[in-house]
Amino acid sequence: MSKTINKFDQKISNFIFEHEKNKKNLNILEFGVRKGISTKKFLDLCKQNSGKLLSVDINDYSNLFTDKNWTFLKTRDDNFDNIKNYIQEPLDIILIDSLHEPKHVKKLIFMYWKFLKVGGSMYVDDISWLPYIKGNWRDHEYTEKINYDTFNEILKILANNFDNFNLELNFIDSGMARLSKLNDNILLDPRNYKLRKNVMKNSLKNIISFFRKT
Repeated sequence: MSKTINKFDQKISNFIFEHEKNKKNLNILEFGVRKGISTKKFLDLCKQNSGKLLSVDINDYSNLFTDKNWTFLKTRDDNFDNIKNYIQEPLDIILIDSLHEPKHVKKLIFMYWKFLKVGGSMYVDDISWLPYIKGNWRDHEYTEKINYDTFNEILKILANNFDNFNLELNFIDSGMARLSKLNDNILLDPRNYKLRKNVMKNSLKNIISFFRKT
């Protein structure tokens, strides 16, 4: 269990906080609290850089921290009519780490994108299926599928929004995506794409082979 926590800690430290640590007066929205690993790091960042954090979870984690910079809201992450009243916009950071289901993740991206400032980042956790493929260290068919589908859903959004955000990917642990907002345009609907014959098959073979060697 400690290995998982350390990997998650490494992922958010390297991919989120190295990118955000020098920004001041941060407004942060976090979906998903659980053990509070990312929450604590966000609160440390808020203390250093005069920021505010709003954390949302369907379970009650309000007793995890006592911090003047923190607001906890016990509700569903898609309870938009309620959550919008607590958002201090514009947001610098949005982290989606709640229900890891592709259609739900897509809904949250489109629902909260307008609150993100230009130059801000939306992070989506669990976009890598590689740890869960057959025979790998987390072998789990269901998680393999939903993480792959979430990854693909983000690519479909990007396929019609190249001018609206930059996409960066991290494959530590279960992976994470960063969508960096380029303008105030409304996101266009996802675009289905079809790869040429054998492109996906060969690409996946190369990726899987690389990770098995490392």
